[in-house]
Amino acid sequence: MAQSSTPRRFTFLLLDRFTMLPFAAALDALRLANKMAGTQLYDWRLIGAGGGFATCSNGSQIRLDGGLDDDAALGRDDVVIVCGGDAITAQATRPVLAWLRRQARAGVTLGAVCTGAHVLAKAGLLDGRRATIHWENHDSFTETFPEVDLHRQVFVDDGARLTAGGGTSSIDMMLHVIGQAQGADLASQIADQMLHTTIRTGRDHQRLSIATRIGIRHPRLAAVVARIEANLENPVSPSRLAADAGMSTRQLERLFMRYLNRSPKRYYLEARLTRARQLLLNTDLPLIEIAIACGFSSSSHFSKCYRERYGTSPYRERGVQKAGTVVALPGCSDTVLALAS
Repeated sequence: MAQSSTPRRFTFLLLDRFTMLPFAAALDALRLANKMAGTQLYDWRLIGAGGGFATCSNGSQIRLDGGLDDDAALGRDDVVIVCGGDAITAQATRPVLAWLRRQARAGVTLGAVCTGAHVLAKAGLLDGRRATIHWENHDSFTETFPEVDLHRQVFVDDGARLTAGGGTSSIDMMLHVIGQAQGADLASQIADQMLHTTIRTGRDHQRLSIATRIGIRHPRLAAVVARIEANLENPVSPSRLAADAGMSTRQLERLFMRYLNRSPKRYYLEARLTRARQLLLNTDLPLIEIAIACGFSSSSHFSKCYRERYGTSPYRERGVQKAGTVVALPGCSDTVLALAS
């Protein structure tokens, strides 16, 4: 393919507590592209809100090339990659959002790895677009940004928006970008150098199959677990799960006890509580909304189950113990939930 004499520039915006792996993997893919091609196809800069250094989630610090105010003007051939990580809601500051919106108006391609998609969405730059985020943040993202067409793929290319779920998925996203511009042969050479034995596409999913995750290769059990995971907000009764799987409720009970050492009801409850915990830690959603989103119609039942599972209340899990507004749950006028103000 024809190559431009001017290297394509990537600007990595490192947010506080960003995760190292997806950032380093994306950057190294560009380095190897230059090395394998024998010419400088790409260059890059590292910037952060305050300039100086950026601290990643493992405590390491990365020296930055500049801050938001002293970066060179970016144009339509430039790519900005937002690198997110822990405590992402706190990183969506007004200066960061304003800077990203300016780049979008200039026609810059905007990308994100790990939880960086949260910041792009907060800036309104993913509205009506396809995107992805790390699977652990998928449910909380969907609740917070329903206007985004969120997928569970390894990465998503929506033209001027690129998002990767995190971990090694940034390798696949960068190989996709490099392959589009420079050809599949160069992308394959880079993958070989990185010992990345399979280049995943935008159709590949992030997570292991259910059978692999639960360590059981039993088709009907896997199908029931998939049904549970897809219906956390509106739980399906064990009898319905069994009937739809072509077995009796007693058979379903035996299957769960044999392979998962818990009843279907207990497994379902734990799945709902896991989702509730993810929403508590990764969003600012009111507790009332989290309870409902996880299939609890009673605040007292939600709090009781949460405390039994995690040894603390959902309020303390968030580290917030402020006086709250009392709101009744739908259909439970005699039960109230104190929401943090």
